[in-house]
Amino acid sequence: MPRPRPDRSATPQDAGTPAASTAATEAISAFADIPQPVTLSAVITEGGAPIQDGLIWRVFESEPTPEGEMALVTKAETGPANIELRPGEYVLHVSYGRAQLSEPLSVVPGQNRKDVILDAGALRLNSEVTGEVPISPAMLSFDIFTEGSEANRSLIAENVSANEIVTLNAGTYHIVSHFGSINAVVRADLRVEAGQLTDATLYHHASEVALKLVSEEGGEAIADVEWTIKTADGTTVFTERSAFPSTVLAEGEYLVLAKMGDQVYNRDLEVKPGPLRQVEVLTAAF
Repeated sequence: MPRPRPDRSATPQDAGTPAASTAATEAISAFADIPQPVTLSAVITEGGAPIQDGLIWRVFESEPTPEGEMALVTKAETGPANIELRPGEYVLHVSYGRAQLSEPLSVVPGQNRKDVILDAGALRLNSEVTGEVPISPAMLSFDIFTEGSEANRSLIAENVSANEIVTLNAGTYHIVSHFGSINAVVRADLRVEAGQLTDATLYHHASEVALKLVSEEGGEAIADVEWTIKTADGTTVFTERSAFPSTVLAEGEYLVLAKMGDQVYNRDLEVKPGPLRQVEVLTAAF
């Protein structure tokens, strides 16, 4: 039987398929490039209420640049944050005080939501002189480091004021307390628990000393004196030109020198933990 001759005027049935496929692909591609809504929320501990302020959100590209840096996509400084991102993979970083957390973030077409648990606590520091002698907060400062050996510690917070509340991730930290600016230093390792405020007082073996050069015990201070304090090994730890200088010294033996014109007067000084101590240097002693 003869085969039917093809109708050359007919339009092929699948002639429109490539065009339709291309149009669909372009539509999907265009939709994928449209920023999608993303809601970000954080809590201190699991089951806690969302943090309403003090959060800093940062979103980075998931792949580093040729220079090895993570490119910042967007930033928000609110409690719960509402942002828009194109579908894709990102790195989300959130900080609350000194507590911080980084997690992967996937954005898909439609509404997106990311809830993070910071697992954070807080630390409030103070110091006293051994014997429960109060120290003026203005004379104290604290440094907070990660735990571990000295070579492996990282500084988290520097020059923290006494009684300042510092928010941190739960964990153990190495604390350094400075009383004055010379050598009165005490260290301790402290644990911060999630969802709790940790109050800690560190104790110094030190004392504040006030100096004056006098011609007799209890006499008037002589003005325009150059003061120097040396440790037992000869290291100079304090210099000042004043009639009434004061400083803080760690417990130990010192040599106090008072220079007036060409004359130098001195006395030995033993510092023990205690309240402010008045130290007189007599012009009768050389």
